Amino acid sequence: MADGTTPAEARDFVFTARDFERVRKLIYGKAGIALAESKEEMVYSRLARRLRALRLDSFKTYLDGLEAGGSEQEWQDFTNALTTNLTSFFREAHHFDALRDFLRQQPRDRQVRIWCSAASTGEEPYSLAITACEAYDSLTPPVAILSTDIDTNVLATAERGVYPLDRIEKMSLERKRRFFQKGQGSTAGQCRVVEPLRKLLTFRQLNLLDARYPMKGPFDAIFCRNVMIYFDKPTQLSVLKKMVPLLSHDGLFFAGHSESFFHAADVIQPIGRTIYKRSARNAHEAAASGPVAARAHRVS
Repeated sequence: MADGTTPAEARDFVFTARDFERVRKLIYGKAGIALAESKEEMVYSRLARRLRALRLDSFKTYLDGLEAGGSEQEWQDFTNALTTNLTSFFREAHHFDALRDFLRQQPRDRQVRIWCSAASTGEEPYSLAITACEAYDSLTPPVAILSTDIDTNVLATAERGVYPLDRIEKMSLERKRRFFQKGQGSTAGQCRVVEPLRKLLTFRQLNLLDARYPMKGPFDAIFCRNVMIYFDKPTQLSVLKKMVPLLSHDGLFFAGHSESFFHAADVIQPIGRTIYKRSARNAHEAAASGPVAARAHRVS
């Protein structure tokens, strides 16, 4: 309609253009997500579920509650609802090939630290763990993988490590047998990642917009793939300025296939197909600072 109001007969709740703009402003401020105008239907569909769950009768009431402070849990549910989680095992396979080659070049007597900053439902961090096992030909490689996401729902799925069998159908038979257990009986049609794989991963909730990150570097590799496409350029630059200093001076930064950082050339520079390293100045500063004393992996 011309006034931006969706006809009442088409939806359970009135959802005006002003409601949509309020949602866009709130999710941008909370998670840095810049929702396109074309996402109105998606926003309505996902947030209408919250209204039903809370037994509210209007978007105005719901959004007024958030703007008035809102509970920590409802802010998390709001953010979870509007977060897109499209992922798969070994998505953009060339990155895992590059990581495997990188790992094989590392001394066998030191721990390699990897940060997967958008873990989603776990397919990406488990793909990293499989790559590490294959690179070292061991189920206990000297690798620790920190896996974070803003969405607590998908992190819970990732921690369980249980997936429908069709999620791994494109994997080789060797990988399926080595890294997954096939469910039987009540769990038929599902698979679970093997325990040694799970032990390589630590899962923590983290908002990339937080002013400071609780973990310390350096990380030998950071995966931040298909996240920046939801941020505008100023937000991308702000996030990169916090992430890249946590990368070792010779570490690798992996981005999604549709992401580029020409606007952040003083922070990060490309060295391959959506693979980056610190800019020359950043790398020099990292090397000059020497080993970081605190290499704690835990996010508290």
